[in-house]
Amino acid sequence: MHPRWRFVLLIALLSAPASTYGAVPPKKPRAVLLGSPRSVPYSKTGDPAGASPDETTLKTRALLVDGRVSEWTTGEAHDVTDRSFVVRRALRINDSLPSDKLSEKPGDAKVVAIGPPVAPLKEHWVWQRGPWLLVDKMTGRVTALKLPDYDPGASQVAWFRDYAAYCGVTATGKNLFAVVAQVGVRKPVLAKKLSAYDPAQHPWPVCALPEWRREPLHVTFLPAGRDAAAFDLVSGSAALVEAGDGEEPAKP
Repeated sequence: MHPRWRFVLLIALLSAPASTYGAVPPKKPRAVLLGSPRSVPYSKTGDPAGASPDETTLKTRALLVDGRVSEWTTGEAHDVTDRSFVVRRALRINDSLPSDKLSEKPGDAKVVAIGPPVAPLKEHWVWQRGPWLLVDKMTGRVTALKLPDYDPGASQVAWFRDYAAYCGVTATGKNLFAVVAQVGVRKPVLAKKLSAYDPAQHPWPVCALPEWRREPLHVTFLPAGRDAAAFDLVSGSAALVEAGDGEEPAKP
C-alpha cells in the first residue's frame, strides 16, 4: 500500500467514534423523585398491625422513576448515601371477598359462555404500611429491606447513617428486642431483649422512636411503660454495595 494511503487510513481509524469498536456510552441517570403528599383513607380495620386506634388517614407519596409510578410510600425518606435513600412502602391491598357483588341491576350482569349471568365483583381496597425500601437514585433500582425481627406494629425505625434502630418482635411473637440493623448486613449489629411481648394486649405505640448520639455512637430505646435502655455501639464502615449504572430499575 502506498505510504500516503496508509497515512489516510490511520487518520480515519483515530477519528472513528468509540461506538465503532463496540464501546457502549454510559447510561444517563434515572429521574427518581417522590411526588406530592396525598392523604388516603386509613384505619385499624384495614391495617390491624400498623395503624393506631385513632388514625383515619395515611399520607402517601408516589415514588416516580422517569415519570412513572414505581411504588407508593409513606413517612419521611432518609438519605443513606448521596445516591441511595430509604423510605417506607405503602401497600394498597385488595380487601374484596368472593361474595362481595354489586346488586344486580339491568345492564350490570356480565354474560358468561356457560351458566347464568354473574354480577361483577365490587372492589374494595385498603392501605397498609409496608416494609422499608432502598432506592438507588442513579439506576432507579428499588429493593425491599429485610430488617431482622421487624414488626409493622411495634417497630418505629430511627435511621442514622446506614443504621436502623427499632424495637423488634421475635418470630414467636412473645419477646420485644432492641435491634440495630445495618443496610447490607444480614446479622443485626445489636439484638438485646427488652421485655416479654403480648401481641393481643400492648400499649400504643409499643416503643417511642429511638434516640441516636453520634460520638461515641450511642442509641437509646424507649419502650412504653418501662425504663429506657441505652447501648454503645462500635462504629464500622458502611456495608452497602451500590449497583452499577448499567443495571435496570425495578419495573413499575
